[in-house]
Amino acid sequence: MLDANLKTQLKSYLDNVTEAIEIDAFVDDSDKSGELRALLQDIASLSTRIAVAEHVGNDVERVPSFAIRRAGTDIAVRFAGIPMGHEFTSLVLALLQVGGHPVKLDPDVIERIRSLDGDYTFETYLSLSCQNCPEVVQALNAMSVINPRIRHVAIDGTLFQDEVQSRQVMAVPTLYLNGEVFGQGRMGVEALLAKLDSSGAAHVAAKLNAKEVFDMLIVGGGPAGAAAAIYAARKGIRIGVVAERFGGQVLDTLAIENFVSVKETDGPKFAAALEQHVKCYDVDVINLQRAESLQPGDVIAVQLASGARLRARSVVLATGARWREIDVPGEREYRNRGVAYCPHCDGPLFKGKRVAVIGGGNSGVEAAIDLAGIVKHVTLLEFDGQLRADEVLQRKLRSLGNVTVHTHAQTTEVTGDGSKVDGLTYLDRSSGERHHLALEGVFVQIGLVPNTEWLTGSGVTLSPRGEIEIDAKGQTSVPGVFAAGDVTTVPYKQIVIAVGEGAKAALGAFEHLIRTSAPADAAPQQPIEATT
Repeated sequence: MLDANLKTQLKSYLDNVTEAIEIDAFVDDSDKSGELRALLQDIASLSTRIAVAEHVGNDVERVPSFAIRRAGTDIAVRFAGIPMGHEFTSLVLALLQVGGHPVKLDPDVIERIRSLDGDYTFETYLSLSCQNCPEVVQALNAMSVINPRIRHVAIDGTLFQDEVQSRQVMAVPTLYLNGEVFGQGRMGVEALLAKLDSSGAAHVAAKLNAKEVFDMLIVGGGPAGAAAAIYAARKGIRIGVVAERFGGQVLDTLAIENFVSVKETDGPKFAAALEQHVKCYDVDVINLQRAESLQPGDVIAVQLASGARLRARSVVLATGARWREIDVPGEREYRNRGVAYCPHCDGPLFKGKRVAVIGGGNSGVEAAIDLAGIVKHVTLLEFDGQLRADEVLQRKLRSLGNVTVHTHAQTTEVTGDGSKVDGLTYLDRSSGERHHLALEGVFVQIGLVPNTEWLTGSGVTLSPRGEIEIDAKGQTSVPGVFAAGDVTTVPYKQIVIAVGEGAKAALGAFEHLIRTSAPADAAPQQPIEATT
């Protein structure tokens, strides 16, 4: 199952296991059970502390599935399926943590997890191609190791299609708690704790209110915000970064192949590297906090949705952008019930089905190409008279037999049966005729919209498209407030550009601090006389 190189790497990790591990495998005579047997046998061969026991014909557990248990305890992590792809790291971490290797979380977070009162049974539906799923899986696995009253099973939705259909799971990750939907999308330990422990969230807000005034506060943790933090921290001033999710839109990017000096990576890895780099410096990183308003002044205030209020002498706005909506009836009603924005994450859930992709730019055509290898049929709808994607992508698209392209197509409604999508209506702008497509999924790929709604009434000037207007140094219309990245009027929304703009905005903000902090009555320096 595992090649020699992967076995060598895994063995080096398993050398850190200090407690005996028992793996209970629930299998039958299917091919997938055979793959799971091979994987678990490979794992057991790499450590004398790991033993595998097979249970055939079990009618209680999902098949194939397995539980990793610390011998003689209730500490366990469960997987339904074969955790390869993006989830292989989740498997390795589960083995280490169940095997006694410490969970790397702040002590106060660990204590909050231990203090949770109640019994929690989590089920996470995932796809192995989803780059957002591992964070949820790894967070809940770690929590179940810390507190055995938390039970978690990670379920490969592609393998357990009957469950996906019966529960109408149409987006990953989807989390169930004690049989009820708990949440969808990327969530880490702190986000999960905030939903489980409201009193803890209030405690966090109180701690934030007590923070001293920052010299510079960066709002946003994407590439622009991270670069701003690094450049500002090197000036030796007091820096804070507040972000709704560190990494921002990059977390939803699958492949990155054009960041200079990095030949190839993916969004989550790139975001993790950004965060690690920022934390090399003395930067106060405040995650999982959404900015709600900006209040200018000699000391600028940023009000957070949690009720906390942060203050700073200068601010860099780097709140980025989000997926643009088509804004038609049915889109929001059926979001995560057939309407999706990430083909890489949610595509596998539509295996063998009919879907539409809205948008004929690079993102839309790439999505159609990816989905064509999974689904029964893809219909691509483009509002303009021609596709706008690169010609190389269009050639690939035209070579696919299960893709239909409609130009001059204006989507007017997403239809459904009350629980899930069942079709889409569009207007042919050339003929004026309306058409209805019967399908199960709609993937929206029409670009980005800047995250600036929260700046209403702040005095920060926005363009007609809602972007922050800045000058050559990143200065906005409000003194002391700078901006960088996809949220601004700077053209070409690229990671490498956002990084440069973030550095520039930080330098501009630092220059502002120098000029505004210079004493007005300082005595002029005496000229130095030449000596011989």
